[in-house]
Amino acid sequence: MFDNVAQENQISDANPKSLRLSIDSKAKVKIGNLSRNGKARILEAKKADDHDNQWQAVLVPFGILNLDNDELSIYLGQSAETSDFIVDCLDWWWQDNQALYPDVEEWVINLDGGPATRSDRTQFIKRMVELSNTIGLTIRLIYYPPYHSKYNAIERCWAALEHYWNGAILDSVEAAVQWATHMSWKAMAPVVYLVDGIYEKGIKLLSEELEPYLPFWQRSETLPKWDITILPA
Repeated sequence: MFDNVAQENQISDANPKSLRLSIDSKAKVKIGNLSRNGKARILEAKKADDHDNQWQAVLVPFGILNLDNDELSIYLGQSAETSDFIVDCLDWWWQDNQALYPDVEEWVINLDGGPATRSDRTQFIKRMVELSNTIGLTIRLIYYPPYHSKYNAIERCWAALEHYWNGAILDSVEAAVQWATHMSWKAMAPVVYLVDGIYEKGIKLLSEELEPYLPFWQRSETLPKWDITILPA
């Protein structure tokens, strides 16, 4: 699998009509007067609650790292990490960046097999096929091996964010957005979006509902679960 990732990434990087992205979700962030096991970088530490067992909200960070220019986009959901949430973020990202890549015909996405992005997740299949058709691009999904997501490039972005806001008391959604906006990745501030809306968990398609999408969801013969080509209609 690592050989496949390296090979497909190299092919993509050498192709001017291919754009490579790295995507992943970070662990949910609890919003409240919580210590978060860190030390604040101020002269007088802020006072957090003695017990981190109450919070006002939860944020679901999803990131898209553009490996062409190292720009990081962070989408902070306020509902659940679902296939719909992830595909909506990809769609919004392309709306913001499409003008920069008029000649691109393909995305190559590096990702891991998380619950919302597994290659057998029926709602993910449906939404990704619909996305490919809407934007008119071929989409390659190149998965890292199970339990090896740390090699995915965006994981280093999450480590940088966690280091940056370590010890900060994220007592409001606005505070979390502000901290994320002011971190630095490759000497650039990320683009941060706060995503409204409720995403329903557990959406599944019946086999007859999924069938129309399968011709466009082409699995590699050698790595059928970990190398997917999605063709626009």
